Amino acid sequence: MSGNLIWAMATFALAGAISPGPVNVLATAVGARAGFVRALPHVTGASVCYVLIVWLSGAGLQQLWRGWPWLGGALPYAGAGYLLYLAARIALAPVRAEDDDSAEAQSGLWRGALCQGLNPKAWWVAMSGVSVLVGVGEGQALRLMWFCALSGVICWLSVATWAGLGRVLRPWLAQPARQRVFNWLMAAALLAAVGPLLLPV
Repeated sequence: MSGNLIWAMATFALAGAISPGPVNVLATAVGARAGFVRALPHVTGASVCYVLIVWLSGAGLQQLWRGWPWLGGALPYAGAGYLLYLAARIALAPVRAEDDDSAEAQSGLWRGALCQGLNPKAWWVAMSGVSVLVGVGEGQALRLMWFCALSGVICWLSVATWAGLGRVLRPWLAQPARQRVFNWLMAAALLAAVGPLLLPV
């Protein structure tokens, strides 16, 4: 494993993980409503799921999707449906006190994992990275291990950064009117992510 390849893997993982997307939007919303620490289960669930996605991509999932193309075709619609559900939950969430312990305010490990698992962007990025950076042939298992490890760490740090951004916004959100506007903006951001999911790649 060359240093240049590790650097390329890290750069690729960062570009995919830090960019705005459904997982990061939800992390920001959870960080703003429940605080950074309570957003960490979402961060961890999304990151662990992404490592699994990268590993599955390297373990031959692309061949599976070529054999059953309806699996790949169904994923965007499942993801879009889940994002619509999350957007509605955020938009209609009641305004609450600053220290919000409610289940609605917290995403949790499984919701973070589900949001990532139904995110076609995560699958497309992982498959692209595996195709370009892992490849086939001698040393494939080692390259895949490195790519999974780097992807997991960088995904965690990236999603945590968005959760931290939400936490920074908490004082500004002390006013109920601002909370409502923030909820609507987060819901709109999730809705904006639905369209690209349904476009052909």
